[in-house]
Amino acid sequence: MSSTIQNKMSHMKLLGMLRMYQTMLDSRQHHDLTHDEFINTLIQSEWEDRENKKINRHLRLAKFRYGASVEEINFTASRGLDKTQVLRLAEGSFIQNKENILITGATGVGKSYLASALGHQACQLGYRTLYFNAQKLFTKLKMLKADGSYTREIGKIEKYDLLILDDFGLQPLDNTARMILLEIIEDRHGRKATIISSQLPVAKWYEVIGDSTVADAILDRMVHAAHRLELKGESLRKK
Repeated sequence: MSSTIQNKMSHMKLLGMLRMYQTMLDSRQHHDLTHDEFINTLIQSEWEDRENKKINRHLRLAKFRYGASVEEINFTASRGLDKTQVLRLAEGSFIQNKENILITGATGVGKSYLASALGHQACQLGYRTLYFNAQKLFTKLKMLKADGSYTREIGKIEKYDLLILDDFGLQPLDNTARMILLEIIEDRHGRKATIISSQLPVAKWYEVIGDSTVADAILDRMVHAAHRLELKGESLRKK
């Protein structure tokens, strides 16, 4: 009977349940449980197994530059980070509310790490997340315009619950990149959440975007009601 049950679990891909069932048989733990407790234990194991697989899938598809976690963020006073604000954002309500986060600060102060930590946390919470270096994203989408797959790729980006654009503003945008950014922000405005990190203060983003009319359209959507995190202090890389 046990062998038949295990075969059926395997065939139905109930792998979390199968592992727990095998463990309980080997330890004879099931003799100490009621029928309800036994079934609940199997179902809980299957649920946890599927949740872990979903999280790992989200992390793999996010394509983070490096690993990061909220637990390892440095909240020393010199960095200017409000711990309460960051931990509240880590709960994911900004994603649920379709809000943006703007992270600014000098090079090396940990903007990318902070953005990635919030992104990793989003994956843990079950949100589909996508990470890009901003300049590399613009370059990629420019190339896709040439082979006709641009619209499909933009459509994919729009569907992610959270988009992280890292290192925005390292160089001025040309007209193509400017319009790509406008399309991305327009598609996500009020529908999905976005995190943007930049070495430049938000006030200088107008200069980077270039065209005042387009800049107004982009920043009105990005900055309005956005959560702002301004990192200070010396470069962590030097330390």
